[in-house]
Amino acid sequence: MQVEKEIKKNVKKVGIDLDKQSPKYLQLDYNPLVQYSNIEGLEILNTRDALKKYPWLKSYFWKLVDKDKDEYTRYSFANDFNGYFIRARKNVKVQIPIQACLYLNTNELIQNVHNIIIAEEGSEVNIITGCTVARHTAGKHIGISEFFLKKNSKVNFTMIHAWNEDTEVFPRTGAFLEKNSTFVSNYILLTPTRKLETSPKVLASKNSKAILKSLLLGRKNSFVDVGGEIILKGSNSSGLIESRIVARDSSKIISRGKIVAEGEDSKGHIECRGLLVSGKSEIDTIPELISKNKRSELTHEASVGKIKDEELWYLMSRGLNESEATNMIISGFLNLEFLEIPDVLRVQIRKIIEETKEKS
Repeated sequence: MQVEKEIKKNVKKVGIDLDKQSPKYLQLDYNPLVQYSNIEGLEILNTRDALKKYPWLKSYFWKLVDKDKDEYTRYSFANDFNGYFIRARKNVKVQIPIQACLYLNTNELIQNVHNIIIAEEGSEVNIITGCTVARHTAGKHIGISEFFLKKNSKVNFTMIHAWNEDTEVFPRTGAFLEKNSTFVSNYILLTPTRKLETSPKVLASKNSKAILKSLLLGRKNSFVDVGGEIILKGSNSSGLIESRIVARDSSKIISRGKIVAEGEDSKGHIECRGLLVSGKSEIDTIPELISKNKRSELTHEASVGKIKDEELWYLMSRGLNESEATNMIISGFLNLEFLEIPDVLRVQIRKIIEETKEKS
């Protein structure tokens, strides 16, 4: 299907290149414009069609996200939806990034999305999801995503959000990791949004690993509440929740992290580093560690500070003005190396981050 030039241009800002011959999914409001896989053993469909094709898939919906969690999950459950279904079959390893984009195009629309991702035994996938909005469009995005990782599988999931000041966004995510599986989630938000709330919940089985990382730039009057919860149910399971945050203008960012250790020899760590650039901005860090097994090990570390005067003076003595010096310090703080991004995506995402920070 032909995609308009403006849409192509906008989705490219969140890492989606529709001209590349790679597996991809593009949804405009509720309508799938592109759903394509050129790899044997990798299936990509919209969830409406997937449910018609596979009746068994119905049992996967609302298994990991509670439909009664809050007003947004209740709305999602009660109303029409669409989204993407991605399945990697047994032992299929896809190194090339799978691209998925959810695009809000109609003013005042509530885009209700439900995604299902299944990585079967021994499979590996890299997914980049770019969610964005048409210029001057106001609305809401409610995104339910459920990840099912079978034993010995690996999913690396990178989400880039680029909304606007008139958009409210409510992702609700759950992931279940069978034994010896690995789930990596990288969340990137560098553009203003009116309100954003998300806190993925991961259940980790024996010898499995969960890593949740967030790179956040609060701008203008944004309210951002980002967190993560990992339940270490199995022995030798591990979890890491780590965030890097810059708050400028009048933005407020809340960084939450919760790890519950139930399995023997399980290990978890929460870390948050924040940088306040404006006297009107605010960063709250809320770590929570719960140990239910005496052989577990849980730690946390948090720091929030401001740009040091000596750093500014040094850069300004080298010929930069204050704004240029501030942006250089922010750029160094929001370092891409902090994220767990596969090499095939690193160059592409570095370019996106740099272009976005230049406009901040």
